[in-house]
Amino acid sequence: MRMPFLSTAALSLLLATGTPAQAQAARYQLDPDHITIGFLVDHIGYAKVLGMFRAARGSYRFDEASATLSEVRIEVESASVFTNQRKRDDHLKGPDFLNSGEFPRMVFTASGAKRTGERTFEIAGQLELLGKSLPLTLQATWNKSAESPMGGPLSKPYTMGVSARGSFKRSAYGMNYAVANGWVGDEVPLIIEFEAVRQ
Repeated sequence: MRMPFLSTAALSLLLATGTPAQAQAARYQLDPDHITIGFLVDHIGYAKVLGMFRAARGSYRFDEASATLSEVRIEVESASVFTNQRKRDDHLKGPDFLNSGEFPRMVFTASGAKRTGERTFEIAGQLELLGKSLPLTLQATWNKSAESPMGGPLSKPYTMGVSARGSFKRSAYGMNYAVANGWVGDEVPLIIEFEAVRQ
């Protein structure tokens, strides 16, 4: 069967540019002033310690029309860990935990996401930590996308807000300090909140 001219042209355009969703995906840069990457770790069963990383950056592509996510990369400076107690923070930066001198960054990457609801997604990616790269799945909510009222009179950046949650076992990365005696929890729940600006 002979293919009509217009269909042939459309097919050629598709092959040249990828899918329509990919062609429309905009690049977003995480706003360093509006990123929270927190965690909770159990302490001898008494209570959990709330910590955070104070330096992170990243970007991704998102097609708002089709809700298609791609090219996710988030880098976290491991030496920026903060738990509001200097002695504990120094210990966390050391070889027993994050070993920031040898491994200055943790990196999460993902090539896409599965849409699970109107504004919810399951992002299956990889977390690189202490030289190991292992699967990590985040449950994310697309909170809002709109021009930010925080911009100046000539610039109102188009901003996307996201909340994400996930968890991993630190022992899987060889971070075994005080796991065996239960003094420091193995499971590390993550609390991620950020705003990202469309480029």
